[in-house]
This record gives sequence, C-alpha cells and structure tokens, in this order.
Amino acid sequence: MPGRRTEQTADGTVPCRVVVCRDCCCGSPKVTGDHAAQTARLRAEVPVRVSDCLDVCDQANVIVVQPSTAGRAAGARPVWLGLVNDPGATEDIVTWVRAGGPGVAPRPDILDLYAFTPPRRRTRP
Repeated sequence: MPGRRTEQTADGTVPCRVVVCRDCCCGSPKVTGDHAAQTARLRAEVPVRVSDCLDVCDQANVIVVQPSTAGRAAGARPVWLGLVNDPGATEDIVTWVRAGGPGVAPRPDILDLYAFTPPRRRTRP
C-alpha cells in the first residue's frame, strides 16, 4: 500500500504493533478516559501508529493489534479491540504485544471482552 510505513527489525522482520484510532470519536471528549496517556503508554512499550477514523465509532476507543511477521506466518490476522477505555485494558494489550501478540502469544482471556469483528468496508463504485 503506497505511503504505508513498516518498521522492520534488523533481521528484516516486522514486529507486532498497534494501531490506535484517534479521530471523531476515539480519543475525543465524547469517550471517557485519558486518551493522551493511553497513547503515550502504548508508545512507551510497543510500536504504535495513530490512525484517522477506522469507521467503528460505536466501539470507541478502538485499538487494532497487528501480528508480527512470525504471527502472520502462523496464520494470525489483526485483532480489533473496542471500548478500550480503561488503563488496565491498555496494560493487558501492552503485555500481550510484548509477549509476541497474535499468532505468537495467546490472547489474554480478559481481552476477549474487547475483541470484535469489524464490518466489511464498502468499496465505492
């Protein structure tokens, strides 16, 4: 995808990383929580990309955990987490990503409460 920046390790692999939605609802006063602190906490521990609206505003705050090269090789797909408005949930995400994330480390049971399947994106004619 043009313009997409991928952070690689020295051996050429891509680590597990997170995408944090920060647009119209996620990261705004519409949703309770310290959004700046959440983003800073994630950035302190794991690779983070901040995204514009991911079109699932009813799930704000949305965080997508993207698998590493090893996770993708194991068949893992990105994991969408919604309603991540609690510092404890942020810590659970940090712990999981640091352990390897999707396809490498089992997802903590508590994160099952936040996991959801995003709607399919419509393509414009």
